[in-house]
Amino acid sequence: MEWQPSDEDWEARLRQSFARQGIMETLGATLGALRPGIVEIEVPFRPGLSQQHGFFHAGVTSTIADSAGGYAGYSLFPAESSVLTVEFKINLLAPADGDLLRAVGRVCKPGRTLTVTEAEVFVARSGQEKLCAKMQQTLMRLDGRPDMAVSG
Repeated sequence: MEWQPSDEDWEARLRQSFARQGIMETLGATLGALRPGIVEIEVPFRPGLSQQHGFFHAGVTSTIADSAGGYAGYSLFPAESSVLTVEFKINLLAPADGDLLRAVGRVCKPGRTLTVTEAEVFVARSGQEKLCAKMQQTLMRLDGRPDMAVSG
């Protein structure tokens, strides 16, 4: 589905918000492709992001799924609003054993207050991707409460 953002500067606003997320910097995450209602986030593997078997930790997988879905919803929100996750459910389908995680968040149903999104997370090894997680999420739009100007 093709979504129409309510803010013509949605992409700049989204990028600025993403840059303020300290967790994304800590993970080494970057934004990939952006379209209204669709956001990709990528994280390259490093040992500090692993669990005891050497795979990406489920917390990393969940974090980028949450942010990809959250920013997919945020891309459709008005300029003077912000986003909070109300809930999400994630299914870990396969070990995240690879060199790169890529989360693709998509809006399922936008709403005035609540928006439902989904995200798929893929793990890549030697250029081959496989689906390793699926998430469904509910977001709350906070009107009249734009993001903070700086983190902290």
